[in-house]
Amino acid sequence: MPRRSKPGHATKTSAPILPSRLEPSQILFVCLGNICRSPAAEGLFRALEPSVDCDSAGTASYHVGEPPYGAMRQALERRDVDVSDLRARQFSAADFSDFGLILAMDLDNLAAIEAQRPRGNQVPVHLFTDFAPQTGMDHVPDPYYTRDFDGCLDLLEQAAAGLKQALAPRHS
Repeated sequence: MPRRSKPGHATKTSAPILPSRLEPSQILFVCLGNICRSPAAEGLFRALEPSVDCDSAGTASYHVGEPPYGAMRQALERRDVDVSDLRARQFSAADFSDFGLILAMDLDNLAAIEAQRPRGNQVPVHLFTDFAPQTGMDHVPDPYYTRDFDGCLDLLEQAAAGLKQALAPRHS
């Protein structure tokens, strides 16, 4: 089961309000190394909402070019989600031009993303857990360290469902 908020970290009580101009076909999921949380979020969301194009990236370059971590791939395969086509890449300032919504897995990722925001850029950046306020979580714990791949996927599935619901008015 994912850990609850760290002491001193506020939990979210409602999903963020997305701007009406959001293009839901341009969503980027971001974690640290782009081998566990963000490719899992990408795979889960594209399985849930195949009409939306999405991508994933890491704030660090540790694993550029590598496929998702084996234990995460296996956990996803048990849920019939295939991410074998994905390869890790590093987040860059250019992503602010290429995506209409950027979703970070934790506060450190969010800070690293914001540090690269071009002056004047208004692309929304949120924590992915903002879309799963019912969980009380303010981050997606990194299963590379916690080894709780299924708990991570449970949380990501809830956030993906919340994101799909938040985007639903834009599909009509």
